[in-house]
Amino acid sequence: MDDQHDLILSIQKQFPKLSKGQKRIAQFIIDHYDKAAFMTASKLGSQTNVSESTVVRFANSLGFEGYPQLQRSLQDIIKTKLTTVQRVEMGKDYSSDMEVVEKIMKSDMENVRQTIEGINYNNIENVIDEMMKAERIYIIGLRSSKSLADFLGFYLSLILGNVSMVGFGISDIYEQMLRISEKDLLISLSFPRYSSRTIEVTRYAKEQGAKVVAITDSAISPIAGLADHYLTAKSSMASFVDSLVAPLSLLNAIIVAIGMREKRDITEYFNKLETIWEKYNIYDGRDK
Repeated sequence: MDDQHDLILSIQKQFPKLSKGQKRIAQFIIDHYDKAAFMTASKLGSQTNVSESTVVRFANSLGFEGYPQLQRSLQDIIKTKLTTVQRVEMGKDYSSDMEVVEKIMKSDMENVRQTIEGINYNNIENVIDEMMKAERIYIIGLRSSKSLADFLGFYLSLILGNVSMVGFGISDIYEQMLRISEKDLLISLSFPRYSSRTIEVTRYAKEQGAKVVAITDSAISPIAGLADHYLTAKSSMASFVDSLVAPLSLLNAIIVAIGMREKRDITEYFNKLETIWEKYNIYDGRDK
């Protein structure tokens, strides 16, 4: 079920066949799918005056294996549509700071788990191959994805050296990519809410003949459809802050994999760097 209309339409079609309790669940989801997406089965049951088992059976009647799958489908619908204000409203029922911390950290753990389960190792090898053979690597990630782009760019620059960071600055983004060609690679990072400028730049790179690797949250992300290869990492929301734990873990793994391919060359390079760091006191030396 790819979008809101498919899921809601499915619920509406099933409506006449549902039990009285299931109809209350269905109507609540139709009217308040943005709220239902972040309710547990127990809480949704309490909200609609039915048992938790009735909620699970309702999910089964829609073709889902269980309630978590229905919940994720609802979250996929809304994660690109909610405003920041609406995201803040999602957390208004937290009873304490500790509940917030536990909820968010457990959500991050679940994002990492789902990312690991969904990894296609052939795709990762293809992405690494593209990075290794590119004449120049351009990296773009805007807004909250900028932190991911900076992390990836910092380490790839140390390992490979042929990296250009693309972003807002003294020159326009398109000026920074003026020389991009079919010999180059653009790594585009974007997670909900997707940056329209990142999508435009990804399309531009593709038009110039460059290879494109997208790192995003799903196969139906706007940049995934423009890419030669894409990797996905879960970023399901639990608050107004975008969860970038799983994407960061994926990038970390890719960086280490590239480093292992270049192990012989980067050993000499990092020895030189260590000499420079020590000479100019780049790092605090009190742990020596």
